[in-house]
Amino acid sequence: MKPASLSMRLGLTVSILGALLVVLLAVLAFIALSHELDTLSKSSLDSKMQQIEHSLSSYEKPSDINAEPHALLDQVMGHDNLNLTLYDLKNLRSPLLKFGTGLTDPRVELKAAASAIDQVSYSRSTDAEGRHFLTASRLIRLPNGTSVAVLLSIDCANDDTLLSAYLRSTIIALPLLLILIGISAWAVVQRGLAPLREFRKVAAMISAQDLSHRLSVVKMPQELSELAHGINFMLHRLDGDVQQLSQFSDDLAHELRSPITNLMGKAQVTLSRERPAEEYKAVLESCTEELGRVTRIVSDMLFLAQVSHPAALVPFETIALEDEALKVVDLFSLSAEEKRISLSVTGSGSTLGDRLMIQRAISNLMSNAIRHCPPGQAISVIIENHAGEVSLLVGNPGAGIEPQHLTHLFDRFYRVDTSRSRAEGGTGLGLAIVRSIMSLHQGSAEVQSLPGSVTVFRLVFPNLDGQTPWPSKRQESTAG
Repeated sequence: MKPASLSMRLGLTVSILGALLVVLLAVLAFIALSHELDTLSKSSLDSKMQQIEHSLSSYEKPSDINAEPHALLDQVMGHDNLNLTLYDLKNLRSPLLKFGTGLTDPRVELKAAASAIDQVSYSRSTDAEGRHFLTASRLIRLPNGTSVAVLLSIDCANDDTLLSAYLRSTIIALPLLLILIGISAWAVVQRGLAPLREFRKVAAMISAQDLSHRLSVVKMPQELSELAHGINFMLHRLDGDVQQLSQFSDDLAHELRSPITNLMGKAQVTLSRERPAEEYKAVLESCTEELGRVTRIVSDMLFLAQVSHPAALVPFETIALEDEALKVVDLFSLSAEEKRISLSVTGSGSTLGDRLMIQRAISNLMSNAIRHCPPGQAISVIIENHAGEVSLLVGNPGAGIEPQHLTHLFDRFYRVDTSRSRAEGGTGLGLAIVRSIMSLHQGSAEVQSLPGSVTVFRLVFPNLDGQTPWPSKRQESTAG
């Protein structure tokens, strides 16, 4: 069975709750109306009972009531729904006075008279025709000390008629109200779920070839607006990652195509005719160089994939940047001596990180600096401490870098001088690896350069103060 739609379930839920609320209000209104009518009837009987008590004070003994009943009759005269009956407790066989055509059951009257007390008490009764009466009974003492039971009954027909009319109108109006509630609930739910249709529309247009679509958050409810912002941010990241992957694929294909083409061309030309052994050896040496270049590209790409993946997080340790810089300088000392370049390290600072990755980042910068530094010049490594961060700067004099290249230096396979870099064996991935390593260490890589001036690469690490090593993903899952 196909599950009901969300709009249907919400509409039914709201309709049912609305129906229950309407029914509850109708019942409460009926109870309140009945109580109010009963209160009004009792108030009317109390008021009339006080008037009758005042009139009875003018009678000396019960026999005077039979002789002169006009003072009592005046109290109920003109009230068609009132019935007045007086009994002498010494003689309950016949009433002293009876006026009105309402309550006619003598058993009810005798029972009320026998149970009368000094305070007004109430009782309800129904006659043979189904009419309801409310009877107020009370014992009133005459001046000679004789007690008279006063029964004052009111016909509740008008109240019953009003309640019946209310029930009939409620029964007629209730289905209409329920239909109105159902239609209103459906309309409200449809309007409230309208943003979800926009979600579905955008989701249907999203594909790996087109991630440019975004959700509009204008006039969207706060809960859905936050969700839309999250989805838009996710699409933005996916779009960037897909474009980066596409660009990377294009760049990788371009970078690998050249050495592979060279290898195939040299092999085909060499095999086209018989050659001396020396020529075969020279071709094999040249192919070995090209294969070495391909190997370096693949190795660098594997390293980039490792440090770019979240699972690459490893336990960090305290690193003294000056010690790592001195190790790298010692490693490149021979290359620097060949070009008569002096290397120096000044300053100190500590951070948290992976020792081998930090060494590789410094090595890549040092390798580039030596490659582009003029002979006889000096390359300086400076470590600086600032509020909340520690920086390692590698500066070298040289031709400098044009401003339009600075923002792309850390891109994969980007070269300022393509022919020169390839001739020197560069892969175009060194600075991209530096940026990935710094991103893994929650830092950044920056560059400043002016044509004909000093070029400075800057690695910014979080300061060690107030920090503790963070675990890898594997350690986090084990600890959890």
